[in-house]
Amino acid sequence: MNVLRVSRWTIAAFVLPCLLLYVCLVFVPILVSLYSGLLDWNGIGDSRFIGLGNFKQLLFDDPVFWPSVKRTLVFAIFSMAEIPVVLFVAILLSRFVKKPNFLVSSYFLPVILSVVIIGQLWKTIYNPASMGGMLNQLLEAVGLGDWTRSWLTEPDVAMYSLYFVALWQYLGYHTLIQFTGIQNIPSDIYEAAKIDGAEGLKADWYITLPMNIPIFKISIVLAFIGSLQAFDMIMVMTGGGPAHATDVISTHMYNMSFLSMKYGYGSAIAAFLVMLCLVATVLVNLVFNRLERKYT
Repeated sequence: MNVLRVSRWTIAAFVLPCLLLYVCLVFVPILVSLYSGLLDWNGIGDSRFIGLGNFKQLLFDDPVFWPSVKRTLVFAIFSMAEIPVVLFVAILLSRFVKKPNFLVSSYFLPVILSVVIIGQLWKTIYNPASMGGMLNQLLEAVGLGDWTRSWLTEPDVAMYSLYFVALWQYLGYHTLIQFTGIQNIPSDIYEAAKIDGAEGLKADWYITLPMNIPIFKISIVLAFIGSLQAFDMIMVMTGGGPAHATDVISTHMYNMSFLSMKYGYGSAIAAFLVMLCLVATVLVNLVFNRLERKYT
């Protein structure tokens, strides 16, 4: 067994198949997408190499692209802003609820539902009151009829309606992550802090938050990258409309690739999205690595 542990060939024999599978399923498609972004191609017929023409059009001549980037980044900011709230909820559950597992499981329920089910559910909720929309009916019932909206067809409010659904859907997911991180903090540390006079919120400030930074970082990265890749829920609920008001990068890529039959141009958008995800991941890791060095 000792020979097996130190043998590089043994390690390679176990790691190589998974590494090859990962390369084939992740890196090869990225490289193919980058190359396709250099082509004028509809995805079916003959292609023509145009160099950086698609990227030039993307950055300077596409009226939909930069607004979609802005919406995507705002989506990511909203998702990250949810994480401190989720951490606070996880702290309350771990401190003041005797059997919190049931509540955590209840919060997690929307995560296991199909996105199509969630999209159709919230489309029904957002419907006008005349069509049985629960939200508008509730607003009218409490005397706030002036607040009723056509939530998914008004350009000014449609995107914010989608933000709320995404936050609701993944609330339980991040609550579970943060709750698990808090539960893994040794109780001895809290007991020692209690002897020194630190308990309750003071103990959470000086113990829970610093020791939970790695778990907090995981939630931030998942929320940010997941928001940059947001696609399915938006396609189910609005399809990017009305008038591109809810288009994000991924929906714009889909519409250009498969509806407008500009596969090369859609690949250029995909390459931009990949680079944006990589840059965002590096920046978030740099920020949290500094925080970890500061508080550990």
